[in-house]
Amino acid sequence: MSLNKDGSYTGFIKVQLKLVRPVSVPSSKKPPSLQAAQRGPGRGTAVRRRTSFYLPKDAVKHLHVLSRTRAREVIEALLRKFLVVDDPRKFALFERAERHGQVYLRKLSDDEQPLRLRLLAGPSEKALSFVLKENDSGEVNVSTQPSLVSWLSLGRASRLQQQPGRRNRAGEKALQSLSRSM
Repeated sequence: MSLNKDGSYTGFIKVQLKLVRPVSVPSSKKPPSLQAAQRGPGRGTAVRRRTSFYLPKDAVKHLHVLSRTRAREVIEALLRKFLVVDDPRKFALFERAERHGQVYLRKLSDDEQPLRLRLLAGPSEKALSFVLKENDSGEVNVSTQPSLVSWLSLGRASRLQQQPGRRNRAGEKALQSLSRSM
């Protein structure tokens, strides 16, 4: 760790990646063929493609950060290091602490400063470590009308499959009124 002239300090934080879903990276670009190079720029250019793969389980990355570096910036830096092109909002940084044989996870807000938290916790990694995970609330977001209509349609379809002879009139009426108001 080093102290800067402006009063801030720099140091390393260790982040464990616990990602369940695959991440997207740009697919490797092939060099242009001789014919494509002769045609000039603009024609025969490669289409941008993505490749998805799973990061190694429990991969660990050390980052050199400033004391004022925010959690959102740490997430973006980690994604850049692994060339991940997914939206950074899909991920969240968690603090992990072990106390009395139990593990506690807490999602960091975007503005929290991981290096500062690391220093306050002391040198023990059991006291505090960082984990990058998917930002998954587990809740269905029905805040927009199209999402609500879609969610109601899915629920209706599954009920009809389970009970083909019965119809839920209240659900159908709600779906119809929402469809009309769009």
